[in-house]
Amino acid sequence: MRIAILPDDATIGKVAADLIEELYREKPNAVLGLATGSSPLSIYRELIERHQAGKLSFKEGKAFMLDEYVGIAADHPERYRNVIHTEIASHVDFPEGCVNGPDGNAEDLHAACAAYDQSIKDAGGVDLQILGIGSDGHIAFNEPGESLTCRTHVGVLTEQTRRDNARFFDGDIDQVPTHCVTQGLGTIMDARRLVLVAQGKGKARAIKELVEGAVSAKWPATIMQMHQDAWVLVDEEAASELELSDYYREVWEKSR
Repeated sequence: MRIAILPDDATIGKVAADLIEELYREKPNAVLGLATGSSPLSIYRELIERHQAGKLSFKEGKAFMLDEYVGIAADHPERYRNVIHTEIASHVDFPEGCVNGPDGNAEDLHAACAAYDQSIKDAGGVDLQILGIGSDGHIAFNEPGESLTCRTHVGVLTEQTRRDNARFFDGDIDQVPTHCVTQGLGTIMDARRLVLVAQGKGKARAIKELVEGAVSAKWPATIMQMHQDAWVLVDEEAASELELSDYYREVWEKSR
């Protein structure tokens, strides 16, 4: 696992975008894994700028989203398909139909989950997966206690996650859906590279557990310790509880 403690959100976005630009330069038809939430927004802003400057194209690529709410209206602004369209897909040149997400309104949700996993495999797998992390250590919507090897599945959102996400629903937790469809930890771990980003003091405990804690379903993101190519990009506040921060800084500087 490579740990980078960076000065601010903008720098996190640039470092992550560098990795994505390098990927598409080497493999123009790469498959990108997209995350929602506030954490990856600086990445998307940077990718859009580079695309508009003519330095980066997704015209041969595909993308897969991590998760989706169950039962949310198709035109709701917080439906993750709509969020991804607003934040990045509508601003770059992914071909029509090449940005895919789980179907949270399918008649048979379990069949839709299996089909989504298969569609990722049929595309050749995800080359680089962008990830955020919840304050309780969840990635995608894999809540504490989930299987560390599960595939795309229907999940129950904890009160903590719904409380964290209420800011996107006028601060009203009752508007936040109670269920989701999410890539499982096993599905996420199939990606060839993982890039997790985190900002702010509220993520400090989760980052400490991710980087320095034991691998445990109590902190789902810790499964990333078992990945052969995982990157963790954090700001100073998110890194504030790391005990070996000096070591991570030295390794990062000497490996660039």
